[in-house]
Amino acid sequence: MSTAAASHLPPAYPERAAWGTAGKLRAWQAAALEQYLTERPRDFLAVATPGAGKTTFALRVATELLDRGEVQRITIVAPTEHLKIQWAEAAAKVGIRIDPRFANAQGRHGREYDGVAVTYAGVASKPLLHRARTEAARTLVILDEIHHGGDALSWGEAVREAFEPAQRRLALTGTPFRSDTAAIPFVRYEMDAEGILRSAADYTYGYAEALRDGVVRPVLFLSYGGTMRWRTKVGDELEVRLGEPLTKDVTKQAWRTALDPSGEWVPSVLRAADKRLTEVRRHVDDAGGLVIASDQRSARAYAKQLHELTGERPTVVLSDDSGASARIEEFAEGTSRWMVAVRMVSEGVDVPRLCVGVYATSTSTPLFFAQAVGRFVRARRRGETASIFLPNVSLLLAHAGSMEQERDHALNKKKDDDGEQLWSEEDGLLAAANAQDNASGELEGSFEALGSDAEFDHVLFDAEQFGLGGLPGSEDEEEFLGLPGLLEPDQVAHVLRERQKKQVGRGGGQERAQAVSAHRALAEHRKELNKLVSAYAQKKGQPHAVVHAELRRVCGGPELATASSEQVQARIEKIRHWFVGRR
Repeated sequence: MSTAAASHLPPAYPERAAWGTAGKLRAWQAAALEQYLTERPRDFLAVATPGAGKTTFALRVATELLDRGEVQRITIVAPTEHLKIQWAEAAAKVGIRIDPRFANAQGRHGREYDGVAVTYAGVASKPLLHRARTEAARTLVILDEIHHGGDALSWGEAVREAFEPAQRRLALTGTPFRSDTAAIPFVRYEMDAEGILRSAADYTYGYAEALRDGVVRPVLFLSYGGTMRWRTKVGDELEVRLGEPLTKDVTKQAWRTALDPSGEWVPSVLRAADKRLTEVRRHVDDAGGLVIASDQRSARAYAKQLHELTGERPTVVLSDDSGASARIEEFAEGTSRWMVAVRMVSEGVDVPRLCVGVYATSTSTPLFFAQAVGRFVRARRRGETASIFLPNVSLLLAHAGSMEQERDHALNKKKDDDGEQLWSEEDGLLAAANAQDNASGELEGSFEALGSDAEFDHVLFDAEQFGLGGLPGSEDEEEFLGLPGLLEPDQVAHVLRERQKKQVGRGGGQERAQAVSAHRALAEHRKELNKLVSAYAQKKGQPHAVVHAELRRVCGGPELATASSEQVQARIEKIRHWFVGRR
């Protein structure tokens, strides 16, 4: 192995560097390496957005430590079997020999290897074996996507048991948060100003920074709604429009109906996505698309629809086995149009030519969403953009709109954290409706999708919405699908604004766009008021309801659910005065 070889690694794997990067380390990698070598910590957590080059950074650290004699052995822990192989191939480029086929039954790796790549599950099944291996030689443990160490209590305990004796531990993640409060091994937690324990990274390189540096692609989110019809298990037939304010359970069932392969929503969205892919391939000739499905049945059905649409059989990846790895690698190195996968391509898998995605899964956690989007942001040259097609579900759009926000993992998170679940009269009614739905069980379990259609709703880019009011198959939709495949982020924003002006100028959806914009503006004002009320109630030790009631008494007007934007704004101004002691 050699640091000379490592210094000339491309910034990301495979050997395709983003525009503007040299053969040596990117600026963030060099800065993180300098900090690491200066501080020489036993534990180091590097948080870098997907596509930024965490693998290159880690392998450069490994070569430095091996060459200095500070470690003798490398153990790489990854979430999946495929990523073990990917790590071994990347390590080979710098002369580090990693055995990705190591099995617990072997007990030790061959002398021709400098270390092994294992999965978190493998460590969890034999933690004492891996502890003995770690104690036998000075070991650097690279914990890839370290948040998986908290996937289960037994996993976290096993990782701690196995690698507590390690000489050095280098933890990596692109998504430093979990949806639960399970502690992540070897991660430092610090108390914030609100008394919440949050994960503390030693070095952070976020999506916003990477976008500015041209390291990752900007992402266009294309949202599709439509009418959904289904029959509940008690025989009631429901029809709703996806994207309208609905209770949690109704939204869930409408979303499932949209994703049902027998309806029209999926085929319509696949047609639109394939049109977008065709446009992108005019400028990026090997651009590929990925459909992320919820289950194997749906994945096979989506693949069949794509075959009928394009005349080309897509690559189908259904499970995390050796055959799946080979299919992913073949797709990554080829020029075919589409791949369909169930979850396993959502994290860590490096297919830089993926430019168009269809989020056809009902998984909605911020962690999974960030990992899925991460498959499309790996830039290879200047001007590449990513396009992801989404169901018009508010939760997904919220994830999409907050891509540039940094999040940390909170151990003792409360319901009010991050502005979620704040009290209001309107939210209380919706919460009651949700409770009734869950209690009744009518919409849980089996249901029968009766039909669906798709309607183009809008494009979300850099937290701004464009194209509101466009009809499916209309000139408006076609113009957004036909955006050039090579554009700088500021050029994307400019083109979107120009097309929005053109749409409004010819009257297409103007009234609806204005109405939707006004509705969303009011929703933002309500959200802002709720945050202020929450903070003020905490400061004064009062219930939220008391603060809301006092604001309504002083400012006048109806309850929050029916208050106008001006009335809500007046309450915002009033509570701001209260914060500084003015009544």
